[in-house]
Amino acid sequence: MFHQLASLNPILLALIAGLFTWGCTALGASLVFFFKNLNTKMANVMLGFAAGVMIAASFWSLLSPAIELSSGLGKLSFIPALVGFLLGGVFLRLVDRLIPHLHFGFPEVEKEGPKTKLRKIILLVLSITIHNIPEGAAVGVAFGAVVTGNTESLIAALVLAFGIGIQNFPEGAAVSIPLRGEGLSRGKSFWYGQLSAVVEPIFAVIGAFLVVVVSPVLPYALAFAAGAMIFVVIEELIPESQREGSTDLATAATMIGFAIMMTLDVALG
Repeated sequence: MFHQLASLNPILLALIAGLFTWGCTALGASLVFFFKNLNTKMANVMLGFAAGVMIAASFWSLLSPAIELSSGLGKLSFIPALVGFLLGGVFLRLVDRLIPHLHFGFPEVEKEGPKTKLRKIILLVLSITIHNIPEGAAVGVAFGAVVTGNTESLIAALVLAFGIGIQNFPEGAAVSIPLRGEGLSRGKSFWYGQLSAVVEPIFAVIGAFLVVVVSPVLPYALAFAAGAMIFVVIEELIPESQREGSTDLATAATMIGFAIMMTLDVALG
């Protein structure tokens, strides 16, 4: 079965995987139809779990393969991973500066990016949308590597997509339910919750296309996605998960998320 999948167009595979991760977000967002409020401790646990998954995926699914692909450079094999990783962080920093947004749990006066008159709800959704860009890119780049027809690359890409899908489920709930608390109807809360992940299939296709068209860029692209994800984890997920006295629970959730993703990657990848 894996050989048959590996023979498919990598861009098509990336699109399907991006739709899967988007669907996981939508499924999580649908919990707003059953719950009106989200306990702060539970929200922090969800964010911590997502952070752990993303940290593990950044290394085992992205940085480590980038270094392996550059092994021909000998002692300099770290260069593509280093350059790509730093560029990923720079890219997310630029996106942060260019797109107005507001992190959940922060007062409106602390909104980031250019001045805007957009409603608070839109700014909140934009903050999660920015967060989802590197996830989509990571999935796309991973599936772009399948252009070689390598079954191992396909399995690694599937594991990455599955891992991101796992953490997208609680993340969807962590977006839609607080939006309900902001006064939106359940329908609108669900709509905006799932909409925050619509960028994932889009950037998955973009990432796969770039890798397929310019294959030498693959190690840089893998590291770029890792750098962008780590930026999101450090700048957003971990600080937000450590709010209001639930640091121990959030930290434990981060460890569990990391352990699950590491296990999936090492055992199946």
